[in-house]
Amino acid sequence: MSQVRPNTSAYVQRFSKVFEYIDAHLDDDLSVESLSQLANFSKFHFHRQFSAYTGISVFKYVQLMRLRRASLRLAFHQADRILDIALDARFESPEAFARAFKRTFGQTPSAFRRKPEWHAWSACFVFPNLARKPIMNVKIVDFPETRVAALEHRGHIGHLNETVRVFIDWRQQTGLSPVQASRTFGIPYSNPDTTPPDEFRFDVCGEVAALVLDNPQGVRNKIIPAGRCAVVRHLGSPDRIGETIYPLYRDWLPKSGKELRDFPLFFHYLSVYPETPEHAWQTDVYLPLK
Repeated sequence: MSQVRPNTSAYVQRFSKVFEYIDAHLDDDLSVESLSQLANFSKFHFHRQFSAYTGISVFKYVQLMRLRRASLRLAFHQADRILDIALDARFESPEAFARAFKRTFGQTPSAFRRKPEWHAWSACFVFPNLARKPIMNVKIVDFPETRVAALEHRGHIGHLNETVRVFIDWRQQTGLSPVQASRTFGIPYSNPDTTPPDEFRFDVCGEVAALVLDNPQGVRNKIIPAGRCAVVRHLGSPDRIGETIYPLYRDWLPKSGKELRDFPLFFHYLSVYPETPEHAWQTDVYLPLK
């Protein structure tokens, strides 16, 4: 039986095209026939190659991506009815949606909406062979001092989305939403791949013009300092941002001759989360330099 060799660039390019198409067309009829034509495989070989490459079938992958989008709506759009979310995910009934949702994430849609188990949720989207090689178009910029409201996350990265949801609620209550041109940042103080889960630290931040008052959510005043930075744009889900970070440190930095400043790498999220479709998310990665 023919097997995919994940490091073969031709396969990577063909499958990357398929994944990007799926991300952009979750509302469409994503049949094996149409996707196999896009990848330039026969229907028979495409089904086998896709399963070998991802570890699951085409149907299950498409359903998983639709459930992912539905889960984000459940968590971040409390006013949306579960019935509407189920139908938009192309399920025939709320019951069929609930069964698939619980089978995938271990929670019913209503339980997930009340208290998402983000750790288990994130584990559903680990596909080791799907790493995509970014084009490293690095620029050097002078980043101005920026005052931010920051909510500190401490603990497993799988629970970071819960911190994000608390921050979004605070932001909406105060009127500091992204639609009012308040930039959104993220500051990781440690690498989740090498840090013990309970020691992982990350700040979810929003730009502010005035001091943040005491609040029950624990949002605090912080400063992103001015200074020179290398910046590169990451395209796609922030869940895969390591695919941009590692080449920046591993390949670009040694060749550049630059030295790092004593401030963590940080992210500027250019897309509105979670309204922007995943394939269209853009994130600027800033590496502070001396």
